[in-house]
Amino acid sequence: MEFRHLGRSGLMVSEIAYGNWITHGAQIDEDRARACVRAALDTGITTFDTADAYADGRAEEVLGRALAAVRRDEVEIFTKVYWPTGAGMNNRGLNRKHVIRSAEDSLRRLGTDYLDLYQAHRFDSSTPLEETLRAFDDLVRQGKILYVGVSEWTAPELAEALRIARDLGLDRIVANQPQYNMLRRVIEPDIVPLCEREGVGQVVFQPLAMGVLTGKYRPGAPIPPGSRATDPVGGQFVNRLLTDEVLTRVQNLRPIAADHGLTLAQLAIAWTLANPNVSAAIVGASRPEQITGSAAAAGVKLGTDALEAIDEILGDIVERDLDGPLSPQSRP
Repeated sequence: MEFRHLGRSGLMVSEIAYGNWITHGAQIDEDRARACVRAALDTGITTFDTADAYADGRAEEVLGRALAAVRRDEVEIFTKVYWPTGAGMNNRGLNRKHVIRSAEDSLRRLGTDYLDLYQAHRFDSSTPLEETLRAFDDLVRQGKILYVGVSEWTAPELAEALRIARDLGLDRIVANQPQYNMLRRVIEPDIVPLCEREGVGQVVFQPLAMGVLTGKYRPGAPIPPGSRATDPVGGQFVNRLLTDEVLTRVQNLRPIAADHGLTLAQLAIAWTLANPNVSAAIVGASRPEQITGSAAAAGVKLGTDALEAIDEILGDIVERDLDGPLSPQSRP
């Protein structure tokens, strides 16, 4: 396993992180979840990402139990706050009440006394940004969180948060968690340049585009049983990519992968890690062998020729421009 700084901070993270969205507490049973976590640890992965809203908190509980026997200082635990965790109007968003209470609940579910990274899961346009940043800063000063991050924020939202933190002397954002893969590169025009200047690292999710970049979905073929496309939650995200044009071009990447001794999945992960602003790529797994295979992409270096060949094959199917806001326009 290779390790990178989380943005410009001193925290080192494994360049491949394990995430448990959809899987833990929902798609797979706890025994298999624990087997996946053990496999991740065996490959050298030390960074684990979850969220309070995943499986209504069960994902945090399962991850906490799976890591209970591991020395706490040997792993980095990331979680998030924003989406509803209860029926009340203050059980959602980034208001102070929800941020503080959700952090305490996440600590309890994860069985730890601190979080390495606490992330605002989306931008909350209904809460003053200063209120949110002060709540995060208070948690840092209390020792409950070590670093502050965000997920799926736009460049203007990030820039304003960084300005407020600088002006008020609050703890700064060091990480952004966006969706980023060969097929979706909307962070490249504005978000990455801002983050490079400001020392914010990308902890990217869906480097495999919900499994599309593994090559298991083939043009004209039935959807494989048990894949994320058949999952009620995952299906609504992946089905828009299951066109013959997209799937054909993905299959055309196989010679590049073969030239590097990689699977398509490993090629896709290595591609995200070729971006120097990426601190880690989050991968999930429903079986231990999946995480073992993904972790083999650690340390792989793709040359300019390979990156240019990938661009040529994928061509105009790549999403490069934001087609709307990344966060809800009102409190969820």
